[in-house]
Amino acid sequence: MPRIRPVHALLAAALAAPLAGCAGRVPGPATTQPSATAATVASTPSLPAAAAAPDPHSYARPAEARVTHLDLDLAVDFAARRLTGRASLRLERAPGARRVVLDTRDLDVRRVGAGAEDRETTFRLGEPRPFLGQELVIDLPDGADVVHVDYATRPEAAALQWLEPRQTAGGEHPFLFTQSQAILARTWIPLQDTPAVRMTYEATVRVPPGLMAVMSADNPQAPSADGVYRFRMPQAIPSYLMALAVGDLAFRPLGETTGVYAEEPVIERAAWELADTQKMVAAAEARWGPYRWGRYDLLVLPPSFPFGGMENPRLTFATPTILAGDRSLVALVAHELAHSWSGNLVTNATWNDFWLNEGFTVYLEGRIMEDLYGRPYAEMLEVLALHDLRDEIAGLPPADTHLKLDLAGRDPDEGMNAIAYDKGALFLRTLERRVGRERWDPFLRSWFEENAFRSVTSEDFARFLEERLLGAGAADGREPGMSEDEVRAWIYGPGLPAGAALAESELLRGVEADLARFAAGTPAAELPASGWSSHQWVHFVRNLPADLPEERLAELDAAFGLSKSGNSEILFAWLMQAVAHDYAAAYPALEHFLTSMGRRKFLKPLYEELAKSPEGLELGRRIYAKARPTYHSVSVQTVDAILGWKE
Repeated sequence: MPRIRPVHALLAAALAAPLAGCAGRVPGPATTQPSATAATVASTPSLPAAAAAPDPHSYARPAEARVTHLDLDLAVDFAARRLTGRASLRLERAPGARRVVLDTRDLDVRRVGAGAEDRETTFRLGEPRPFLGQELVIDLPDGADVVHVDYATRPEAAALQWLEPRQTAGGEHPFLFTQSQAILARTWIPLQDTPAVRMTYEATVRVPPGLMAVMSADNPQAPSADGVYRFRMPQAIPSYLMALAVGDLAFRPLGETTGVYAEEPVIERAAWELADTQKMVAAAEARWGPYRWGRYDLLVLPPSFPFGGMENPRLTFATPTILAGDRSLVALVAHELAHSWSGNLVTNATWNDFWLNEGFTVYLEGRIMEDLYGRPYAEMLEVLALHDLRDEIAGLPPADTHLKLDLAGRDPDEGMNAIAYDKGALFLRTLERRVGRERWDPFLRSWFEENAFRSVTSEDFARFLEERLLGAGAADGREPGMSEDEVRAWIYGPGLPAGAALAESELLRGVEADLARFAAGTPAAELPASGWSSHQWVHFVRNLPADLPEERLAELDAAFGLSKSGNSEILFAWLMQAVAHDYAAAYPALEHFLTSMGRRKFLKPLYEELAKSPEGLELGRRIYAKARPTYHSVSVQTVDAILGWKE
């Protein structure tokens, strides 16, 4: 297993130099870290003086030539399942640079021009590599600071999901959406597909008349008569935040600067469910500083979307599984909104530092939910997250439970788990408890303000932590709150370090007492469950005894209709227990659940549980044969591996 990276005795000195590249990375010069400032939101980072740690998931060489702005002109062809058009990329060239290197995967590159005159120039595509695709090396004539790539995507492009009308809520029009994170932007745009490179962009998108196009940019609120849409994103963003969706969409405002898009049959339900969005923006701004992206809108996608949400700036993509009918799952909105500070504003420089995006965001999410709904509510979320984290740690090699990962030679999606999200958040929560919110909150706000529109590493954060909080406190005669060894253990060590600020919840403790009564024989109908929140229900169902007989599961199901629950989190927890206990009466609900949505958070554990027995594996493969054509490629890749699927 990879060793824990060494750190010297003094954090500030030890973390001043970036880590060396890992064996097995893509060959080539190191990817560099942008040096953007917060002075102007539309500014694009200039070439830094020194190279940072290389990105093992990109061919790009931004130390030679860095993309600073993208102009897209694309036509959407639903019949051919293809995007066709041009990407024009403005460059910042280092002295003597003779080429620019872009990332591509399964793109048909037809022509490349350079300079304002668009003179044809030579280019070459490298050999394709699994999940990394091909490097596109473009020769740069003297004075050329822009290149034009004429290209088309392929029907199998991994970022694009093309939906037939029958797969949509309206049932009359097709739908297209993208998912660029982590390294799938290169499957629909030739660019430098690394979070270390930030760029502004403009786009013209041509779609069939009657459909609406929206992007991670300024967006329309009504369809265009001619099907032509123009977009502008003036803030510099990394490639994984490039997003496009096309469909029969409607819009509803939620507040002065917030709103929601969805298909017409879904829009009113979505607007009701997400009514607190403007309040969330206000709560976040009060703690972490101004929202810097203009509007904050959401798009509720069809069910095949593989994630709960995707934090595309100005337009969060969200799964319809959050529409529970009781606003009980809106923590997801708080999470995606929090990315407007952690991730979108201050970004992990490589996917080895993914916790800097997600751990910070889970922490901010909890604070937003606490401000809006109270500390007991936030405590329930923390306890449920701790359950997920312990399960994740138990199933991973120790090296994969570090916050700082080594994903060289691996798909970065392998690092997108509870370690980055929940261990990262627990690290920050532990720091908060140690130093107190009166010191912690100003420190965290300064982290976002001073690193706005920059891509950063774990070493950057640890250095900032030492200089601005821990070391500064000690210099003022206060307890530092956390030692250097403890910081190292959190970032570079496995599992849960000693002294973690583990959550407790009185609300869930009451549920545990009722669970003990039920396990001892109390009839299900006598449980005081009518007032339980969805989080209390999830906790109850997750912790059912492993030896609970089938008749008691049936009793619970009859009393509370768990197999028919409209709350996706409760239903998921129940179906996990149904598979673990071989409760066949819930299998029709299981099949419907697995064939009616594509959210990987639910698919992965359910298929893994099914695969534990020969009978379950057979059932899982039968269901998957129906569901696979409706899943996004991100989910397909995951489930194929679980079930050993062969086409």
